[in-house]
Amino acid sequence: MSEVPPPLLRAVLFEPEKAGNVGNVARTCAVLGAELHLIRPFGFHLHDREFRRAVMDYMQGVELHEHASWTAFQGTLAPDARVWAFSTHAQTLHTRAGFVRGDYLLFGPESRGLPTWLRGALPALKLPQPGGGRSLNLSVAVGVAAFEAGRQIEGW
Repeated sequence: MSEVPPPLLRAVLFEPEKAGNVGNVARTCAVLGAELHLIRPFGFHLHDREFRRAVMDYMQGVELHEHASWTAFQGTLAPDARVWAFSTHAQTLHTRAGFVRGDYLLFGPESRGLPTWLRGALPALKLPQPGGGRSLNLSVAVGVAAFEAGRQIEGW
């Protein structure tokens, strides 16, 4: 029996707050064949109208994993799992990561980003922001990072 290859990517949202953003991330995951991991607590319910409107009918193409906490999520990781933390505080650009199939791309909540304790425990990457500003919208940031990772992995 052959081993099932890992998904292209795994998008991980730590304590997401906005239903619309999570719905849009789910659509990105569906298009890329990526898993979506959501770590509680959420600032919304998965049955919210805003979530359903954003995700449309794309959820059927998404492998969704919900985790009660960061600790619960960590308990699901293989020993060789690679988790990349995305933060505006990071020094390394996402284009220099060297992504591989099955990597986890971790993003924090919309209002505050990843906590310092979490950023410090993982390799951290940033998206370029040459025009300044605070940060990109969460769903846009996931899309940019996920498509760059896919480009590196698949050579698009």
